Amino acid sequence: MSDTAPPAPRNGGWIIAACMCASSLAFLDGSVTNVALPTIGRTLAADAATLPWIINAYLLPLSALLLFGGATGDYFGRRRMLILGVAIFALASLGCALSSGTDLLLASRALQGIGAAILMPNSLGLLGSSFHGEARGRAIGTWASAGAIASAVGPPLGGWLVDAVGWRAIFYLNLPVAAAAIAIAWRFVPESQRGKGGLDWLGAALATAGLGSLTWALTLWSSSHAVSTPSTVGLIGGVALLGGFVLHQHRLGERAMMPLALFGSLPFVGLTVLTLLLYGALGGLILLLPYLLIVGGGYPPAQAGLALLPFSIVIGVSSRFAGRLAARIGGRWPLSIGPIVTGLGFWLLSGADPQASYWTSILPGMLVLSLGMAGAVAPLTTAVLASVDDRFTGTASGFNSAIARTGGLVATALAGAVLSQTGAALVGGFHVAALVCAGLAVAAGVTALLTLEP
Repeated sequence: MSDTAPPAPRNGGWIIAACMCASSLAFLDGSVTNVALPTIGRTLAADAATLPWIINAYLLPLSALLLFGGATGDYFGRRRMLILGVAIFALASLGCALSSGTDLLLASRALQGIGAAILMPNSLGLLGSSFHGEARGRAIGTWASAGAIASAVGPPLGGWLVDAVGWRAIFYLNLPVAAAAIAIAWRFVPESQRGKGGLDWLGAALATAGLGSLTWALTLWSSSHAVSTPSTVGLIGGVALLGGFVLHQHRLGERAMMPLALFGSLPFVGLTVLTLLLYGALGGLILLLPYLLIVGGGYPPAQAGLALLPFSIVIGVSSRFAGRLAARIGGRWPLSIGPIVTGLGFWLLSGADPQASYWTSILPGMLVLSLGMAGAVAPLTTAVLASVDDRFTGTASGFNSAIARTGGLVATALAGAVLSQTGAALVGGFHVAALVCAGLAVAAGVTALLTLEP
């Protein structure tokens, strides 16, 4: 990397705006769909085994193809791939809104995941390659804030739309946001430098098949509460396919979609483990808490959405400051303290009672969890992008996002064991899940403390 930072880009504000609009699609869709899940299940007569797949049909291609999506931006140009990803996402959102059964809905959700896998790493990659130094920290902090704000607006807005208009409106909501992202990127965002060499189609196929096999097996196991021959075969096959992916990347060397040389750095390994643990815990909570409140507490979807509002507001307000702080003092302490505080918030939620007052049973844990995550979100992204050469910012951001989504993917697959319960069993299952999430978050903080440089 050069010691002299290039000047700030022209239209820097428009670049941030385009990236924020694009990535907000993925953040917004995730939050509103979780709130609408019980209503969608009732409308389309989806059973307990199908409900996790309404989430996982989106998360699976998203997590499996993020690496490939980042690599396509490095090769074809990040602006071009950003626009393509947003267009695919918009088309898929229309398909979700028009679905008359679970088959079309699941297929459209999968197409949404493909679009998100292209737009997410390229929105972040554009910021990483366009800004440098403290300006990069501020830009990424702003980007993270926009994602958090989209997540904040999503649950209450989505809940209100479900109550007042119907669940299909949450997917129509994506269309104007997508149009704005495409228009801004087309008019104001310059194209990034295109790379050389070919794309790793075999690597993408192995990663996708491996994650798909693992997720299918975990979902089958958690929803049926039993280890069966199909789930065992799926687990073994998934591990074997991902092992083949690693061997294939090793053979490709520097031409790999995910160059394994990056793992020679202890901080990079630590950031990877931290991301998997922390976002796995967070993904489980964001899915299960609205479901607990709606099914176990009788909350209307709009009120269940509002229950998540403090979490996203705190992150949205704090992420820009946290990104600037990490750019000045480094990421070790924010990434050590933040997840441990997050774990404390999960521990408080392990006693949540959906029938009790929200203000005493849910809000305290949400606030503590929010403060912890606020200290980790932007510093984590900044630390990852700072660890690689500018040529590979798309690949690095794609990998980190893939790890985050993989954590959420596994958590959603395992959450089927809780989603299939009712009454006291549902509440008890949520309490156990919250304690597991607390342990994962604390482990993430300890990982940062032991692996990141002072």
